[in-house]
Amino acid sequence: MKLRVYLNFDQGSVTEPVIWKLAKEFDVITNIRTAAVKEGMGLVGLEIEGETDVVEASVKWLEAQNGVHVEPIEQNVIEG
Repeated sequence: MKLRVYLNFDQGSVTEPVIWKLAKEFDVITNIRTAAVKEGMGLVGLEIEGETDVVEASVKWLEAQNGVHVEPIEQNVIEG
C-alpha cells in the first residue's frame, strides 16, 4: 500500500526528526515528495509505502505525535 499525507509541524515539533523516527519504528519506505520549512512551522508531503496494516499503524503513530497534524493528499496533487 502507498499512502500520501501532508504533515504540518508546529513550532515545537518542526526541529524534531519525526520522519526518521517513523522509519525506525515501522517497516515502511518513506519518500518526501515536497517540503517547506520556515521558522516556527513546517509542511511536508510524505509518501509512506508498506504492508497495509503497517502503513495504517504508522499514520496513527504520526497522529499521536505532539505538534504534528496529518492530512491525506489526493493522489493527483503531487504526482510525478
